Amino acid sequence: MPVRVVRPDELTALQDIERAAGRCFRDIGMPEIADDEPLTLGELAPYREAGLAWAAVDGADAPVAYLIAERVEGNLHVEQVSVHPDHARRGIGRSLLEHLATVAVGGGVPALTLTTFTEVPWNAPYYARCGFRALGEDALTPGLREIRARETAHGLDRWPRVCMRRDL
Repeated sequence: MPVRVVRPDELTALQDIERAAGRCFRDIGMPEIADDEPLTLGELAPYREAGLAWAAVDGADAPVAYLIAERVEGNLHVEQVSVHPDHARRGIGRSLLEHLATVAVGGGVPALTLTTFTEVPWNAPYYARCGFRALGEDALTPGLREIRARETAHGLDRWPRVCMRRDL
């Protein structure tokens, strides 16, 4: 599935994808995650403007999945990757991660990082299959600690979470 940069008029589509993908969390006893609103248009726009937002698109060039990233201490940090459930289990999320890895390597970026739930099958176990490794507390950089602090303030630590890194 083609991956391209997100266009300005597609930010609401990203929100719709995030809402749909989030519903899967209800089935595993995490309704608070399912009900959590996606980033606002104002929060999404800077990722697009920085060239750090990509969409996987269908044959009609409509986004069915997306990835946004930010620069954290010389690495690219995956802020969000979401695939609409109608298009899940087709390797689209992996394609987005591989696209980000290609962009990173082209820019001399040494690694990708992310934070995720440890016990959700399509989170930490999936990212491990994509080449990410869990980082212990002692390996967290100040930037990753700051991200984790924001997540804790948002209530995400009600479930076990981990920082992960993929060296490129």
